[in-house]
Amino acid sequence: MAEMMQTQAGDPGAFKSFDLNRVPSPCFVVDEAAIRRNLQVLKDVGDRSGAHILSALKAFSMFALAPVVREYLQGTCASGIYEARLGREKYGGEVATFCAGYKAEDIDEIIALSDHLIFNSPTQKDRFLPNVRASGRDIQVGLRINPQHSEGEVPKYDPCAPCSRLGTPVSMLSAEVLEGVDGLHMHTLCEQAFEPLQRTWAAIEEKIAPYFGQLKWLNFGGGHHITRADYDREALIAFIKDLRERTGLEVYLEPGEAVALDAGILVGEVLDIHRNDMDLAIVDISATCHMPDVIEAPYRPAMLGEVSEGGHMYRFGGPSCLAGDVIGDYARAEPLQVGDRFAFLDQGHYSMVKTNTFNGVPLPTIALWNSETDELKLVRQFGYEDFLNRLS
Repeated sequence: MAEMMQTQAGDPGAFKSFDLNRVPSPCFVVDEAAIRRNLQVLKDVGDRSGAHILSALKAFSMFALAPVVREYLQGTCASGIYEARLGREKYGGEVATFCAGYKAEDIDEIIALSDHLIFNSPTQKDRFLPNVRASGRDIQVGLRINPQHSEGEVPKYDPCAPCSRLGTPVSMLSAEVLEGVDGLHMHTLCEQAFEPLQRTWAAIEEKIAPYFGQLKWLNFGGGHHITRADYDREALIAFIKDLRERTGLEVYLEPGEAVALDAGILVGEVLDIHRNDMDLAIVDISATCHMPDVIEAPYRPAMLGEVSEGGHMYRFGGPSCLAGDVIGDYARAEPLQVGDRFAFLDQGHYSMVKTNTFNGVPLPTIALWNSETDELKLVRQFGYEDFLNRLS
């Protein structure tokens, strides 16, 4: 299995010096200093380009850091009623909400929570536009479009794949479709550099240019790896400035992973070592419960301290009954012992938000560390009640 999965790189950063025994296991540890560095980069891009930059809660919603996020970004983007409420109550600033399908019983509350309400289809827009107008709020209405131009490397994660349910195909736009619409939203990237955004815009600009005069903004969604060291931020800034000057439209970006990139680890402990054609390490981290993207994507997370040559090879797997609860194969410099600690890198985003309690596997503790001051705080610990309250 491990040979079939692409390795997800991770920068260990200050975690190389972190004592893994300082926290319970399993435990997410997020470095506040690393989060601040990412946010400073995003704020600089926003300040210099004039773009509104919102933090995508679907990727990273550790609201213990909401005051920090609020220092640098202009708000949050939400994927439904609960995230919209979280954004409004904990983060403040602008709240932009998009959902593939809104429920009638939720819509008025979502309108009350949101500054931008983005619809997936003209039918949803037409159905709920009267609610928006009746609210008396100065809320901006958006429509998500499908550029019909694919840049995604994996079809499952490509919003522009054939028959995608996400967004209105750009070829279907018309004055009637855009009635009551203030802005267009598109989210077509996944962990990508600037060039895919540039190519996507080149593919659709002429198709949406006739409607610039009736629009107020464009939202390029998320998937932009802006805080990655090799991202061409100068090109992005120039692109946004030129776009704003030529069209008169405001520009929004919704980075999620970029907020928490290389800012978190998931600490685990070895429970057992046995052998079946190769050495097997049973650990208290479960792919299916704690890192479901390992199975869904799939990908192989990088491990702190793994060696690329030689060493002792182990297949790491979780404690659940799922035969496929396998994280990957890793080489360690020294033989593993029961009780040894280890950590997977770059687990601040899209792991913490996806955890579950299948098999009654406990949820990881959440800890906040500051690599500059060495201050450590256990933000949240979970127990049986958290498992019980999800059942009936």
